[in-house]
Amino acid sequence: YKKFSKILSDIGENEGGIDKFSRGYESFGIHRCADGGLYCKEWAPGAEGVFLTGDFNGWNPFSYPYKKLDYGKWELYIPPKQNKSVLVPHGSKLKVFITSKSGEILYRISPWAKYVAREGGNVNYDWICWDPEHPYKFKHSRPKKPKSVRIYESHVGISSHEGKIASYKHFTCNVLPRIKDLGYNCIQLMAIMEHAYYASFGYQITSFFAASSRYGTPEELKELVDTAHSMGITVLLDVVHSHASKNSEDGLNMFDGTDSCYFHSGPRGTHDLWDSKLFAYSNWEVLRFLLSNIRWWLEEYCFDGFRFDGVTSMLYHHHGMGQSFSGDYNEYFGLQVDEDALTYLMLANHLIHTLYPDSITIAEDVSGMPALCSPISQGGGGFDYRLAMAIPDKWIQLIKEFKDEDWNMGNIVYTLTNRRYLEKCIAYAESHDQALVGDKTLAFWLMDAEMYTNMSVLAPFTPVIDRGIQLHKMIRLITHALGGEGYLNFMGNEFGHPEWLDFPRKGNNESYHYARRQFHLTDDDLLRYKFLNNFDRDMNRLEERCGWLSAPQAFVSEKHEGNKIIAFERAGLLFIFNFHPNKSYTDYRVGTALPGKFKIVLDSDAAEYGGHQRLDHNTDFFSEALEHNGRHYSLLVYIPSRVALILQNVDLPN
Repeated sequence: YKKFSKILSDIGENEGGIDKFSRGYESFGIHRCADGGLYCKEWAPGAEGVFLTGDFNGWNPFSYPYKKLDYGKWELYIPPKQNKSVLVPHGSKLKVFITSKSGEILYRISPWAKYVAREGGNVNYDWICWDPEHPYKFKHSRPKKPKSVRIYESHVGISSHEGKIASYKHFTCNVLPRIKDLGYNCIQLMAIMEHAYYASFGYQITSFFAASSRYGTPEELKELVDTAHSMGITVLLDVVHSHASKNSEDGLNMFDGTDSCYFHSGPRGTHDLWDSKLFAYSNWEVLRFLLSNIRWWLEEYCFDGFRFDGVTSMLYHHHGMGQSFSGDYNEYFGLQVDEDALTYLMLANHLIHTLYPDSITIAEDVSGMPALCSPISQGGGGFDYRLAMAIPDKWIQLIKEFKDEDWNMGNIVYTLTNRRYLEKCIAYAESHDQALVGDKTLAFWLMDAEMYTNMSVLAPFTPVIDRGIQLHKMIRLITHALGGEGYLNFMGNEFGHPEWLDFPRKGNNESYHYARRQFHLTDDDLLRYKFLNNFDRDMNRLEERCGWLSAPQAFVSEKHEGNKIIAFERAGLLFIFNFHPNKSYTDYRVGTALPGKFKIVLDSDAAEYGGHQRLDHNTDFFSEALEHNGRHYSLLVYIPSRVALILQNVDLPN
């Protein structure tokens, strides 16, 4: 906190405050001046000379030299043409031409480039001047920060069922209405910051200020965000400030001919596992670059916050490699912590929440660093949420390694509730990580090859499909209700998407077959995918009505190993899960804090969810003053095998 305060005050002293400091994109890069001229600025401390070249000057490398300033900065002013016409028109190509101290000649893309594109069969990206005559104007205001966050993790490129790269337009017209209908109030957009290698899933960034051109234009991305806002949907950006692509032709690496411009020099600047470059977070200009990058996406594209990728890698010098993280405090507070990176994350959260108090920030941290989600004023990291990364691993482990009758109820509850008091977590049964090739989605773990042959409603249930469909719903609901203060689902997994995700690459002959989402399956009335989709939608809509995610943690009254029953209360609702593969219970006593009449409000066994309709929804359940499992009241319920139920007290005012 002391370090954070010191840097903040230094920024105030030397730069006129973080507000001014984080507007680097207003001066760096290239900018059209009011007089029609061009102002250009770069930071290249290792360069001997810097020049601007491109279509506009017939690619003459030396005709427009930059002037050297202090602290490794260079600037150039190009006066307007005599007829006042635009010197560098919209759509023309540019390059920064650098001569290094070692005599090398380098053609580079400005780190501040707003648009880069790959033309034809080119391997490298071109920097293209983006200055449209009619830039997109936002029509809708940002939605208020949701009390309960229900996130739909999305990738624009794979959002079509066709084997191709889908567009921003396609996502806006076809996927946004689905997200709204499913009851999600937040989208987390992946792979937006430009990355040269599509199969990196957007995690090897080459141009930090450019929205990926493979899906369309910057204006079309703005329209996507604006349309989501018109539906009341919050839009988060997956931001990758943990590392960068080691590309030098169209990335940041070796920008000025040295290995130490934006990154640490030598071995410290390379992430061995990811084969990528690591930022020098203590460097003044790197701080300006990254904080301005955050500001750019908030201001230019109206994003409502960020999911910070790879936070564990940032927090420690060991990057989390080979560490198991038992929870011992010595693992978090010692010389292994990268204080510069932690301070940068605090600065970023401070900036985001100062500019837009309704913004949301989420940390992808597997280590469990204490206080990461505490307010900065208390010495914390300032994040709003962290991802509950142990939960999906637990479900995969249970399905892979244990028979259904050997599932441990106490262990499930422990994994779902194991979080620090007042530390908000985003729970999820599976994200994009579990959907990737090499792993399998939950639906595929449960049903495997039978998904191709036995998902028709015209055929009778096979034991595999029946088990898969019932457990898929139960796993999602218990994760949603017990696992956190927010919920996340990866696109398509809500209806049990049948296949993993694999981007075109050499290993699969550059195929798009698995780089898509088959939404048409859930629209087909003759297939059982619609049942899982319906359940996901109604689960979210019920949460919207009752708000269990924003309610205090649940009180778990029962985790019975023999009966395979878990029961808990949250937000005035009574949740009951029977994980037993074949035992149903009549007149099963369940504890509750509330007297009065209860009704079923969600039942995974209902017909519209592909269940067996063993429960009568007209039944009234009355609790009596009979203490049970630490609750003052209790009621008797019929609980069929493999069923999740939610009961609501109807005597309470809604």
